[in-house]
Amino acid sequence: MTQTTSHRQAPRGQKIQRRPVHGVLLLDKPLGLSSNQALQKAKWLLRADKAGHTGTLDPLATGVLPLCFGAATKFSQLQLDADKTYEAVLLLGQKTSTADAEGDVIETRPVPAITPELLAEMTRRFTGPLAQVPPMYSALKKDGKALYEYARKGQEVEREARHITIYKLNMVPAQDPRAPAAIKIIVSCSKGTYIRTLGEDIGEAIGCGAHLGSLRRLETGGYTDRQCVSLPALEAMSEAEREACLLPVQSLVAGFPSVTLGADDAGRFLSGLRRRGSPGQWGPDSAMVQVYGPSTGSGQAPSTGSGPATDRPAFLGSAHVTADELIPGRLLSPIEIQDMLVASPSLASSPAAPAALAH
Repeated sequence: MTQTTSHRQAPRGQKIQRRPVHGVLLLDKPLGLSSNQALQKAKWLLRADKAGHTGTLDPLATGVLPLCFGAATKFSQLQLDADKTYEAVLLLGQKTSTADAEGDVIETRPVPAITPELLAEMTRRFTGPLAQVPPMYSALKKDGKALYEYARKGQEVEREARHITIYKLNMVPAQDPRAPAAIKIIVSCSKGTYIRTLGEDIGEAIGCGAHLGSLRRLETGGYTDRQCVSLPALEAMSEAEREACLLPVQSLVAGFPSVTLGADDAGRFLSGLRRRGSPGQWGPDSAMVQVYGPSTGSGQAPSTGSGPATDRPAFLGSAHVTADELIPGRLLSPIEIQDMLVASPSLASSPAAPAALAH
């Protein structure tokens, strides 16, 4: 791991020297910041030259926001497509312009008794496949413009319903001083689900209207909020301690089968060439496998003695298997693999699942 001194804020006007950083930071996004604002703060703290997040959380929301640095950005789409779990509080009796507590109240209605029978009915009604119309205050594009751009001008445009799935829904009464009645929900859902819209739809089904009072992402694609680090904690760390919070790039694909190649096959694989195997050598046909190779040889590991050597397999990228052919997908470059091995051999080679990577 690169050794650094404790973090000091750069003098005003002094440019921060960026550097290659590779891995996944599980950030507990704070209330009030956009996902991009949180990303830029973390990127600045790590002095990373390349970073991206894996799906937007509203400023109102907190919780799991995986931030991808360097080579990890090549695999961020997997998190965008991942199932997710949220906890939210629905404030009953009022609809707002944004379907959450940040909007203006546009309608007020009396709230019926929130009985166990009513909650059981709502749980049944809103579990399973659903068609959901995206909210106007969202980043979805219409004719090249985000929907929220229309909404801020008071315009409403037609949106097509999207097919989503609510895998599990738990609903219990809650207390909140902002509303005459409230419900806490925990939702496990497919990608593309808008919890604001779900909350608004539940309020309509009850007959009183509702909006989100709070929202927290508990889990996404195997990463949980128990693994996350907060921005204040990150700010208090030295740069080396921040690097120690990074999970390996391959944690993004850890749920898929793995294949380990010899030096010759690894070199050709990194060049983008398919590898023909004997029957069953790469396992059964698979839409995704994680691929490893030797940490020395084939040009993908350091040859200058500038970093620690390791005999553990090095992560090379992803592939799919069809008819005993290993077909390259997203590949790391030799420079990226070398950077990861020099910075931390464990970040380059640990084929561990996300659940095993809590810190």
